[in-house]
Amino acid sequence: MASFSNDDRSRLKGRRIAILATKGVEEVELTKPKKALEEAGARVDVIAPQSGIKNDKIRAWDMTDWGDDIQVDVVLSKANSGDYDGLHLPGGVMNPDHLRLEPAAIDFVRSFIRDGKPIAAICHAAWTLIDAGGVRGHTMTSWPSLQTDLRNAGAEWVDREVVQDNNLVTSRKPDDIPAYNRAMIDLFQRGAVQHAAA
Repeated sequence: MASFSNDDRSRLKGRRIAILATKGVEEVELTKPKKALEEAGARVDVIAPQSGIKNDKIRAWDMTDWGDDIQVDVVLSKANSGDYDGLHLPGGVMNPDHLRLEPAAIDFVRSFIRDGKPIAAICHAAWTLIDAGGVRGHTMTSWPSLQTDLRNAGAEWVDREVVQDNNLVTSRKPDDIPAYNRAMIDLFQRGAVQHAAA
């Protein structure tokens, strides 16, 4: 990813962004977007349900094996979507599969959808959006194996590295992260301004 200019470093100044994840999250899909958001000036909180936390951390998946432990900033039961200007949903197969079984996680995502706040989701994270009722009528991309699930839930699936549709940005896989990060930051900058003016 290209280095940030001084203007880029203040694009999300004053914005607070939530990252919702749990055990099995694809490591680079959390850490690289988190770094990009922080470099753009955002305050970023990693939020996880208690069931996935051990010693205040969640265990990440790194492509083919377990990766690093990632620090959790806020336990989901204590998180309030009203405190955040945007939501990033990283993927990995295990992560969204576990989140779908957590009613509080689905409610948290649903509250961003209901309030019209911007959401960015990569890879398998679209599963969480399906359960939260956030895909119908949207043009989206994802890991290719989710295309039937998304179409069945009312989305139009396309095979592109990144898709922006209203308050939603989606992407396919770790290789797409540079394009995803740019689109996510653009969306969070615009979306937070729109939300603040509402």
